[in-house]
Amino acid sequence: MGNVRIEAVIDGNAGGMVLAARRVDGSSLPTSGLPLHAPVMSARARPHSVLPGFGLSLGYTVFYFSLIVLLPIVAVYTRSFADGLDAFATAAFSERAINAYKLSFGAALLAAGINAVFGFLVAWVLVRYRFPGRRLLDAFVDLPFALPTAVAGIALTAIYAPNGWLGQYAALLDWKLAYNPVGIVIALVFIGLPFVVRTLQPVIAELGHAPEEAAASLGAGRMRTFARVIFPALLPAWLTGFALAFARAVGEYGSVIFIAGNLPFVSEIAPLLIVVQLEQYNYVGAAAIAVVMLTASFLLLLIVNVLQAWATRRAGVSRG
Repeated sequence: MGNVRIEAVIDGNAGGMVLAARRVDGSSLPTSGLPLHAPVMSARARPHSVLPGFGLSLGYTVFYFSLIVLLPIVAVYTRSFADGLDAFATAAFSERAINAYKLSFGAALLAAGINAVFGFLVAWVLVRYRFPGRRLLDAFVDLPFALPTAVAGIALTAIYAPNGWLGQYAALLDWKLAYNPVGIVIALVFIGLPFVVRTLQPVIAELGHAPEEAAASLGAGRMRTFARVIFPALLPAWLTGFALAFARAVGEYGSVIFIAGNLPFVSEIAPLLIVVQLEQYNYVGAAAIAVVMLTASFLLLLIVNVLQAWATRRAGVSRG
């Protein structure tokens, strides 16, 4: 055949089978020596997938996401402006609502920050060390997931109330751990810890000991190894755990109302204020407060996601 270029006609739907072959100049090519109907590698052949095609899968994804997420959000925004912009502003930015926003977001940020620190330590210990009762401790981490929030609130109140197991001793030091913002933070720390631990555990396990041993062989100390090697590799997962714990804490209701005290301008969270508005049949006011909470939460999570993407790119550049 000499130096003649050849092109093959491939059926991508048939697993990449050669159906025919011909010279580029148009003349026919004998196919007796070609492995007809045999699998070949082709840039145009699509990989086989056990799930439906992209179009059908995307359609189901958009439909399901719209039905479960987008439509409820649109309904809340629409209902909040049903009585006009003035009614929305009056309900959403009243002095009582602003105090509730400050408490909800401030306590959620503080609780997520506490979980980010101590959740990292818990995940590190569970992955790197073997000790009696380790599996039991690892199972207890998931307890806030399985425990009903109302039960968690009652249990925390029984422990930290002024007459509780630990609260009675704190009262001797004039420390009040329940029925105030401190109790809210305690409840939010309780329900947010598993998000940080479970997000970091697989990343720490995958990291292994090799980076630490390599840094030690080069003369780096423990703090330098952690700051320059360990923490940058764990930062994207750490931010993800922080964001999940924060998002969970912002909307928490059941475990908080029992230990908060629920005093307006003191220990009233925004989700409780929404319930109060609903009990007063002020559905527009409840939707307005919900819209503010939703918008602020989305903006904060967007910032965290941007930081997470930056940390991921930075970690990839460092490994490269």
